[in-house]
Amino acid sequence: MKQLLIIISMFFAGMAAAQTKYESAMTRGLEQFKAAKTAEEMTTVSSFFERIGDAEKDKWLPYYYAAQANYMTAWMNPKADKDKVAEKSNDLISKAEALEANNSELFCLRQMTATLQMIVDPMSRWQSYGTQASNAIENAIKADPKNPRCYYLKGQSLMNTPEAFGGGKAVAKKLFEKAVELYKDFQPASPLHPNWGKAESEKLLAACQ
Repeated sequence: MKQLLIIISMFFAGMAAAQTKYESAMTRGLEQFKAAKTAEEMTTVSSFFERIGDAEKDKWLPYYYAAQANYMTAWMNPKADKDKVAEKSNDLISKAEALEANNSELFCLRQMTATLQMIVDPMSRWQSYGTQASNAIENAIKADPKNPRCYYLKGQSLMNTPEAFGGGKAVAKKLFEKAVELYKDFQPASPLHPNWGKAESEKLLAACQ
């Protein structure tokens, strides 16, 4: 009996150590994400998270951040091939979705990558990628109506959409107001879960006044 208890204790100790190693790596990656100032540095961050995801096998968050960091490179490098960046991010999102289906945060990323591809040529891509982006954000809201990032991203999209097509500041303002209100009570599931968009929502709400 004593030997069995020792084995069980060693098993749980091993699990705790593995979890600590994962959390330590993720925390380091998030610090690097926050500190990244160039597209090259952000690409390094993306690769770092992707390696964590490949090693852990059952964690969706590393792939989420790998996709998000990769997406950011398109904005940090004006010469970036936005289609290529979006395709890479979508591959990473698919890996995350295989581990975590119907996730609001992943739908938000889908909206972001579709929007990225749409702006390459808005006139010709509005119906295809614009529809993908719209569907993704509606799915994000359905998956978690209390996720403030859904309303921030939807408001951001509509703010840049002509009033003739249902957009404009007046429409976007209501969404930013909802996002800001939700952020007051929003608590991420853990220190490693997504927790961004509050300052951006407040800034865009002020721009709509």
